[in-house]
Amino acid sequence: MPREIITLQLGQCGNQIGFEFWKQLCAEHGISPEGIVEEFATEGTDRKDVFFYQADDEHYIPRAVLLDLEPRVIHSILNSSYAKLYNPENIYLSEHGGGAGNNWASGFSQGEKIHEDIFDIIDREADGSDSLEGFVLCHSIAGGTGSGLGSYLLERLNDRYPKKLVQTYSVFPNQDEMSDVVVQPYNSLLTLKRLTQNADCVVRAGRSLRWPV
Repeated sequence: MPREIITLQLGQCGNQIGFEFWKQLCAEHGISPEGIVEEFATEGTDRKDVFFYQADDEHYIPRAVLLDLEPRVIHSILNSSYAKLYNPENIYLSEHGGGAGNNWASGFSQGEKIHEDIFDIIDREADGSDSLEGFVLCHSIAGGTGSGLGSYLLERLNDRYPKKLVQTYSVFPNQDEMSDVVVQPYNSLLTLKRLTQNADCVVRAGRSLRWPV
């Protein structure tokens, strides 16, 4: 029986990481950018169902939720060759599209306002799983959406799914580079508190993992 994993991609950085993750996973499982299984990959026991679900006989869709408070990166993904891979109902963009202004408090407070919309998506995806193992969260701890909205989601996931594992791929700021975001240290510290309290495993990633879409 599959132990499904739902991937949550937050903000610019999280969606860039997620985009590359799904490209690699599709290549490993023999799935085309349109979600169609290649002929050579139809046999075998490679457990596609952990990260994908089967919409019909051949079409596989990622168990992914794409979230952002501004549209640029998600629009880039939807204009790429992998646009048809994702479930469009699992994509959430803020209506005003103004982002979080690199501010943790803005991202967190917006999370409170859009809570129901986001968890409608997450709950639907969880309900569609036979035996949900947990969640993987991709985000940055330095920007506004990844840190603020990410912190809010970590707290709510822990409340809503207390028995499910939560693992994060968290991009940390590079100490060797100057940042034009003056509140970056505060964003990072506030997010670190939520990571220590609500995540079962945190994989620290560097800024070099932020591939262009």
